[in-house]
Amino acid sequence: MARPKSQQSDVIASNRKASFEYEILETFEAGIALLGPEVKSLREGRANLADAYAMVRRGEMLLVHLHISPYEKAGRDNPDPRRDRRLLLHKAEIRRLTGKVAERGFTLIPLRLYWKNGRAKVELGLARGKRRHDKRETIRRRETDRELARATRAKHRSK
Repeated sequence: MARPKSQQSDVIASNRKASFEYEILETFEAGIALLGPEVKSLREGRANLADAYAMVRRGEMLLVHLHISPYEKAGRDNPDPRRDRRLLLHKAEIRRLTGKVAERGFTLIPLRLYWKNGRAKVELGLARGKRRHDKRETIRRRETDRELARATRAKHRSK
């Protein structure tokens, strides 16, 4: 049975702290090589991107520290929840990203994990760590946006 279009790109997990901790310069989409029990666990939405990052090892792009909880019904077939998982990218993309990550201060972090046409995908962000004053600026901007939203809501209610 086919899933409705609205559910074909469901977000499994997102890295909410990424935009606060890092300045995202570019985003990429990559497939992810998973084992059967991991797919079942992802269908239940049991993943955590908090400490995850991507790196290149021996010409392959790997997603490190992505936590996918064990699938209870799999029994002994469950792999290690924090194992390194291969990302599916073209070699040219891997070479280009390797060059960018080799630059000073850049890293690849997963922004969200989602389903696209029945396949698990990862949105990677090429990011640079923010300094303390940049984080303060982000907090200040967020607070002013909230105040503006409150003011416009209050204005619309009074009409």
